[in-house]
Amino acid sequence: MAGENAEDRTGMEHTPFELEADFQPAGDQPAAIEKLLEGLDDGLSAQTLLGVTGSGKTYVVSAVIARAQRPTRG
Repeated sequence: MAGENAEDRTGMEHTPFELEADFQPAGDQPAAIEKLLEGLDDGLSAQTLLGVTGSGKTYVVSAVIARAQRPTRG
């Protein structure tokens, strides 16, 4: 299904976000991804991800977006 359009919860079509990376989550990243996904499922309106420079924060958030497949807010 890669690249195929899908309807989101608002009924609008979008192309699913896919994460392309040469590595797998490591260290604290898997736990951070799971906690952020839990927060989304619980309906939290805001969450904070802290990490030092180069720790993979962008990767973690990208992995959450890819797994959740939810539209971003403007």
